[in-house]
Amino acid sequence: MPEVTNITSVDQFNTLIGNVPPTAVVALNFHTPWAEPCKQMNEVFKALATTAPPTTYFLSIDAEELPDISESYDVSAVPYFVLLRNASVLLRISGADPKELRSAIETQCGASSTALPPAQETTAPPATTASPTTTTTATSAETGGEEDLNTRLAKLVKAAPVMLFMKGTPAAPQCGFSRTLVGLLREKGVRYGFFNILADDEVRQGLKVFSDWPTYPQLYLEGSLVGGLDIVKEEFENDPDFLKAQSVSADA
Repeated sequence: MPEVTNITSVDQFNTLIGNVPPTAVVALNFHTPWAEPCKQMNEVFKALATTAPPTTYFLSIDAEELPDISESYDVSAVPYFVLLRNASVLLRISGADPKELRSAIETQCGASSTALPPAQETTAPPATTASPTTTTTATSAETGGEEDLNTRLAKLVKAAPVMLFMKGTPAAPQCGFSRTLVGLLREKGVRYGFFNILADDEVRQGLKVFSDWPTYPQLYLEGSLVGGLDIVKEEFENDPDFLKAQSVSADA
C-alpha cells in the first residue's frame, strides 16, 4: 500500500516526480510543523495513503523548509494540497477540510469511499497560510456576504500567533514594504503566518475595512492589528522583545 514520503530536498522531489508513471496520481501535502491546522490534516493525509490504490504517491512537504517547491505550486497558505498526474495539476485544495481532501482522493485515485477514513470535524479557519515563516487561504466555496467575509477575516487574523498580510510571499515579495517587513521579521527570528493578499481580492479589499488600515503590509499579533511597516519598526525600537514569545532561538 502507498506510504507518505517525506520530502527533504528539491533534488529528491524532482527525482521522485520524474520517476512516477504518467498515469499515476501524486498527492502533495504542503504544511508547516507549527501550524495547528496542519497537524490534523497530516494525520488525515497519512490515513488516506494507507487505503489508496498502489499507483498513488503521497508526498509530504514542509512549505517553510522547501520554499522553491512551494513557490512552484503557488502555495500561499497551509495546509495546502495539490494532486498531479503526468506532472499536470488536477486540482488544488487550500485549508483544513478533511471531507474535501478525502473526496478528491477518491475521485482522482479511484479509491473506495468505504475504505477511506471518515471525514473529521475541524475548528481550523477555512482560509489561511502558515509561513515558514507561513498562512492559509480560503476555499473557493466561501463566497458569502459581508457577514461571512468578516467571519472569515476574523479567523484569518488569528490563523497564527503572528500573521502577516502582504503582497506576494516571503520568498517572493511583490512590494518594497512587504520585502522590508519580511526581512525585519527574519532578522528578529520571528515565526509568523502570511497571507498573499494579491491572490484573493476579497480579502485584499475586505481587510482594509476590517482593520481600518488602508495599506499593506499589515501585521497582526494574537488577532490584534499591530500596524504596517513603520509601526512595526517603531514597536521594535521601543521594545526589541515585543514579539519575543514568537521568536526562534538560533539553536532551535
